[in-house]
Amino acid sequence: MNNNMYPCLWFDTQAKAAADYYCSIFKNSKITSENPVVVNFELNGNKFIALNGGPAYKFSPATSFVIECDTQEEIDYYWEKLGKDGRYDRCGWLDDKYGITWQVIPSVLPKLMSDPQRSQRVVDAFMKMSKFDIQTLLDA
Repeated sequence: MNNNMYPCLWFDTQAKAAADYYCSIFKNSKITSENPVVVNFELNGNKFIALNGGPAYKFSPATSFVIECDTQEEIDYYWEKLGKDGRYDRCGWLDDKYGITWQVIPSVLPKLMSDPQRSQRVVDAFMKMSKFDIQTLLDA
């Protein structure tokens, strides 16, 4: 049995447009198959399905995708690309123009948060941020 898991994203009618949009942002991404109802695609080797399922369901922040970034340039890139025409929130969260929620975070954050001497300072620093600033977190 194949135990691969991947998300199915339920859109009203924008499955193809959304898949094209995400593939234009993430490197090493492609649409692998499509028909009028379902678009299969990969983002950085991760499999997704976009479904034209009608207006019955909407996305919410209860489900989000986390993007760990090694550099400030990566954070800036994903923040700008995914947030354009969407909505920016606090602490690295944003909703893209299709309503999908993303968390754009520095990959060093778990290490900083696990340090009992500085974790509270790090939390205090990022609670004031919208987009994460790696240097500010390192300096906390």
